[in-house]
Amino acid sequence: MVGKESKGTDDTIAVRISKVLADRIISGAIEPGARLRQDHIAEEFHTSHVPVREAFRRLEAQGLAIGEPRRGVRVAAFDLGEVREVAEMRAALEVLALRHAAPHLTAAILDLAEEATKAGDKSRDVRSWEEANRTFHRLILAPCGMPRLLATIDDLHAASARFLFAAWRSEWEIRTDQDHRAILSALRQGNTESAAATLGRHVQWIGQKPVKTASGRTREAFAIVG
Repeated sequence: MVGKESKGTDDTIAVRISKVLADRIISGAIEPGARLRQDHIAEEFHTSHVPVREAFRRLEAQGLAIGEPRRGVRVAAFDLGEVREVAEMRAALEVLALRHAAPHLTAAILDLAEEATKAGDKSRDVRSWEEANRTFHRLILAPCGMPRLLATIDDLHAASARFLFAAWRSEWEIRTDQDHRAILSALRQGNTESAAATLGRHVQWIGQKPVKTASGRTREAFAIVG
């Protein structure tokens, strides 16, 4: 009985550790390629190595970390190919979700999506823009009523956020999202195919900019800005 209680506690701690580390990785606080040191993390969370190892496995399953034989675990790096893969997956799955959601979209939902777009246009930092952008996409896709599809899209948005925060942690420029407005206009007119075509193009727009790493080096960063 004690063993079962201990296992449950370890699982709970592992979930908490993985969520904290995932947030740090996605936000760019822990950079691509950085080692995740089991001892340091166990000390930070006042726990043993058991839940830390489970947390690492969860991060690996999410594609946020990579386990290397005899070298431990490091934060997954990403390149243009990975960004393009996520963009193409988002295009395919979000278009699928939108086609199923369109018959169930109400004027009230579209009004909320428009408010999210306006909030994004006013955002002065990348975090608030990403939150508003993700809200817009969730609002127009959620009525599809396909939980597995929506869960996969949520995972892809988390990956998109990671790319975005790594590239635009600073120097964010206020932007007006005309694609969102075009999508809303088409949906209000009942033109689902036009909305789907715009959405498919929208989520595949990849931005590029040079960023400085913690070591002082400069690297090219790529991100989906849609």
